[in-house]
Amino acid sequence: MHARQLPQGNTTTDDASLVEQAGGRRTLLVVDDQEVNRLILARHLELLGHRVLQADSGPQALQILREQSVDGVVLDVVMRGMDGYEVCRRIKADPETWFIPVVMVTVLNNQADRVRAMEAGADEFLSKPVYPEELSARIRSLMRWRDARKALEQARREQMRGLFSRFLCPELVDDLLAAPEDEARSLLKRSERRDAAVMFADLRGFTGLSERLSAEQVVTLLNSFFSVMTQVTHAHRGTVFGMGGDSLLVGFGVPLPQEDAGVRAFDCAREMQRAFRGLSRSWREDWGVDAGLGIGINRGEVVCGNVGSESYLSYTVVGDAVNVAARLQAQARAGEVLLSGSLHETLDKECARACESLPNPLFLKGRSRPLPVLRWRVDC
Repeated sequence: MHARQLPQGNTTTDDASLVEQAGGRRTLLVVDDQEVNRLILARHLELLGHRVLQADSGPQALQILREQSVDGVVLDVVMRGMDGYEVCRRIKADPETWFIPVVMVTVLNNQADRVRAMEAGADEFLSKPVYPEELSARIRSLMRWRDARKALEQARREQMRGLFSRFLCPELVDDLLAAPEDEARSLLKRSERRDAAVMFADLRGFTGLSERLSAEQVVTLLNSFFSVMTQVTHAHRGTVFGMGGDSLLVGFGVPLPQEDAGVRAFDCAREMQRAFRGLSRSWREDWGVDAGLGIGINRGEVVCGNVGSESYLSYTVVGDAVNVAARLQAQARAGEVLLSGSLHETLDKECARACESLPNPLFLKGRSRPLPVLRWRVDC
């Protein structure tokens, strides 16, 4: 490719001030295998107030984009080895760089070349000779587009974060938002089966307690209960699927898989019981009421998804494993954690030894065999 000098124009302080108005100093990458062309173009962009990086080949440009933060790329089409079209395609195919605006610059000037550039993902296409005034206008336009895109992406991520934070712990929210965009968007729309650990936690003595307290006191009490239980759940990277009345539904290994879901559920249940002792002590001192906490946990296959009607949907878990956890919770006394044999099998030796087998197994409707049940007490 022959080196051709860019025409001179009024790249003065006025252009630099426009860059400041458009959001300040930006970092642009100029890619051209002809040194003279590259230096001239870089000089024009520097006069516009930009910081300029240079690459003399496609592979070098891609390496710079992986290592440095770049706001825009000015890319020559005709280069030895990897041409500009291929460089642009790779930039747009990479999740880390696809949003970076790309201006393709070339001596080619027919419709087919422009179409090919657009198909490669180019945001702008300029024919040589490039006029500084036109380049300035295109750069400012792309910077505005980039800023708008960034703002839109940030708003979308905050919306997703707010939505997922309703039931996921912050660490799981971060993991989910780090996943491909389609995966995060589709999570709440799809239904799927998961091997998970399910927990129900329910207050004991709440009916009598609610009769003795005012409505405001009952709400205050419940809010403190759910706040503490949610904090404990999130500390063990569990997912809160429901709060109803005086009970809490929690899942582990769902919606995102966790190999140690059973261990997390058991550790969470024990910490809930220990945390509740301090909470119940404060209730006794403040309001003169006594309450306990019963917990049931089970492991098995669940279905997670949106359940409800057209006017009201709730993202939750359903299935036999959930029903068994509810039955275990109903049988648990204050200060107890009842767990199924299937969950107990997932525990390490130390945790398993902390549990005791109940003399009487649990008989469930529709099952021919009783369910082995184990117990852990908060005073153990």
